[in-house]
Amino acid sequence: MATARTGIEWTDATWNPMTGCTQISAGRDHCYALTLALTKTRASYLRGAPIKDTAANRKDPFAPRFWADRLQQPLRWKEPRRIFVNSMSDVFHAHFGLDLLRRVFDVMVEAHWHQFQVLTKRPERAARLATRLPWAANIWIGTSIETLAFGHRADALRMIDHAAVRFISAEPLLGPLHELDLTGIDWVIGGGESGQGFRQCKPEWARGLRDLCRRSGVAFFWKQWGGVRAKAGGRLLDGRTWDEYPVSLDPA
Repeated sequence: MATARTGIEWTDATWNPMTGCTQISAGRDHCYALTLALTKTRASYLRGAPIKDTAANRKDPFAPRFWADRLQQPLRWKEPRRIFVNSMSDVFHAHFGLDLLRRVFDVMVEAHWHQFQVLTKRPERAARLATRLPWAANIWIGTSIETLAFGHRADALRMIDHAAVRFISAEPLLGPLHELDLTGIDWVIGGGESGQGFRQCKPEWARGLRDLCRRSGVAFFWKQWGGVRAKAGGRLLDGRTWDEYPVSLDPA
């Protein structure tokens, strides 16, 4: 699945050469990728063989899968775009071996006119493998931090000095992060949770994160307040939108 345009405010397109994942933190309790895998994309996902080809995984639409036929999609997009890599999976899930990771990274290096936003909940594995992967200035690496309980992920992110941009996704923001260490971090995305059973984001959490970014000289992007529908709460934080990026997208 490669989407030429997307409703995700902080990116221009999504590219999913991998799909499927497993939950490792409370921030994924209402994971939209899992919801889609069990509903709209279920039939198409089940047509592919899972990486770990077991009877249980063949019946599970959210078991990790690799889609070689999607690899070349960014090369066909000639207009520069910010591309969210694997919105329906995690590039650094343990099921994806080094050979598969290299195939994805090779495409990102070749498609040098795009900016690739790789977001992982497994920055420790990303740090371990970083020296064995090709990097370029257009490849960003980020991790999800929903509460300070996962602040250690930022430490692993700082170890990946091959990436031109390191970023944090605090979405859904489930607690205060105003004490998070942003040393070596270039960009922070914040946002409330959406979907049935969403957990309310408190305004003081959003303000604390924004103010931390301003003190630290880190670009800040407030995606949404959330609600049953993603856009239900709007995007304004203290009367304005926050759409900062660490690097401009060069149209040349």
